[in-house]
Amino acid sequence: MAINIKTPEQIEGIRKSSHLAAETLKYMEQFIKPGVKTIELDRNCEEFVRSHGATPATKGYRGFKHSCCISVNDVICHGVPNETVLEFGDIVNIDVTTILNGYFGDTCKMYYVGEPSEYAKKLVEVTKECLKIGMQQCFPGNQLNNIGFHIAEHAHKHGYSVVYEFCGHGVGIKFHEEPDVSHIADKNTGPKLKPGMIFTIEPMINAGKARCKIDRKDGWTARTIDGKLSAQFEHTILITETGCEALTDVYGDF
Repeated sequence: MAINIKTPEQIEGIRKSSHLAAETLKYMEQFIKPGVKTIELDRNCEEFVRSHGATPATKGYRGFKHSCCISVNDVICHGVPNETVLEFGDIVNIDVTTILNGYFGDTCKMYYVGEPSEYAKKLVEVTKECLKIGMQQCFPGNQLNNIGFHIAEHAHKHGYSVVYEFCGHGVGIKFHEEPDVSHIADKNTGPKLKPGMIFTIEPMINAGKARCKIDRKDGWTARTIDGKLSAQFEHTILITETGCEALTDVYGDF
């Protein structure tokens, strides 16, 4: 496993791209309302990213045609923007990766469409807590898989399952780099974390079973196997000399 240690120059470039990705998600908040189509949200996202001198990394990636992934309710990840109309009570994830001056920044968050059920709210809040708990394991000398071990421990405590078919990943110079960051893993295993490593943590937590199924129509959209809700949060993380910096946490959510 060859994990890139980023140079100070690369880190600054990745930080700027990550900030833009975070600003994109903030910008998108105003459009999350009943009656809006996910394809309209995708257009809003692309306009914002391009107006800031960047390009959306997902557009054209392995044939994906859109500027972001939009995952509603039982969609775990990789939701394809389309004619789906947001309804009151939905939960929605938007996942954005920007390329700014050749550097990648990757982040996602959950949105509420109106007022969701308490059942949905709890899943979203626990998923956000899972990301925070994973980030607490990000410091030099710790082993990578402790991130996933503690994420899964917290999710299971609340009766949820952890998606194992998708994971976090190195990022910055390329869209996807080493290492893979599992969100359910054995304790005290995996490579040791070193300053200059940059990767995403992006736990996908399901209200029901952990497995997914891929929509045959688009070949991308991953749904829960049982139709129950799923939630996800993601930050791009830099390992520093003393701990970590969430490069996409521009607004202090964590």
